[in-house]
Amino acid sequence: MRIRRRAKEEADLDITSFMNLMIILVPVLLMSMVFSHITVLDLKLPDLAPNSTNDNPEPNDALEVVIYTDKLVINYPAGVSVKSIVNIDGAHDFKMLSTYLQEIKRRLALTGKEKRDIFILSQADTDYQTIVSTMDTVRSYDAVVVASVVEAELFPEISLGDAPVPGTNNVNAQATPEVAP
Repeated sequence: MRIRRRAKEEADLDITSFMNLMIILVPVLLMSMVFSHITVLDLKLPDLAPNSTNDNPEPNDALEVVIYTDKLVINYPAGVSVKSIVNIDGAHDFKMLSTYLQEIKRRLALTGKEKRDIFILSQADTDYQTIVSTMDTVRSYDAVVVASVVEAELFPEISLGDAPVPGTNNVNAQATPEVAP
């Protein structure tokens, strides 16, 4: 007696459902990568105690942006108001702030000073978005170079602090502004 063996057919793999899953999953994962981008800002916080070891104090050369609820004030040198930018339609005018800081940067460059630091002083009740928008404004601005828009550097070294009470002056009154556009 002969034993006949049947020829077995190989089973086909059905990967249609797996391919459908990959077609949906890959674009979703690629799109979610854009949303997970995190930007880190380097900040300098003010010292807890003033440096009293220095016998010859350096001239007051600090540039400040003070955030109040109704205006932004630019001080240069620190404590001496150079420009007050009032709110427009209940919001801070960051475009005017950027324009004025660009002018200060240009005038400092003409005198041979390379200034990269700025102090942002805010009141205790200043909301977070206002502080971040101010930081973005003072750090850089959009400039046109060879028919393309690039980010030009303004004052990338940002320090944070508390704003003085309006109407008071924390620095001696003898200082005069070096930049008065």
